[in-house]
Amino acid sequence: MIDFLTFAHLADIDLGELAPKPTSFEGNQREAAKDLWASEDGRVEIGVWECTPGRFTASRDNNSEICHIVSGRVSLHGADGRTQEVGPGELLVLPLGWKGEWTIHEHTRKLYVLHHKG
Repeated sequence: MIDFLTFAHLADIDLGELAPKPTSFEGNQREAAKDLWASEDGRVEIGVWECTPGRFTASRDNNSEICHIVSGRVSLHGADGRTQEVGPGELLVLPLGWKGEWTIHEHTRKLYVLHHKG
């Protein structure tokens, strides 16, 4: 039998200690994450991530990402010059191949779903 899993209170999940964000270039950012589930083949993973204010680069060369902002406020800056602000309760999709930057305006927590290319 295959069973299901539930995860409640995403805002309250303990992510552990914050550590320096390697791709940060503004704001001396710190981040933490906790994996909640991964598929048997390793191609899909779900987790919770949070980060302190600042700015960092991001690249979706090897996976796509779906993000649901639990708390905080961010601006995404695409390589094409487009900027979009996203806040609590909103969902964003970063397709395979997306490149850009994130500006974290206030301490932010998100639920993420990564789909790694096979």
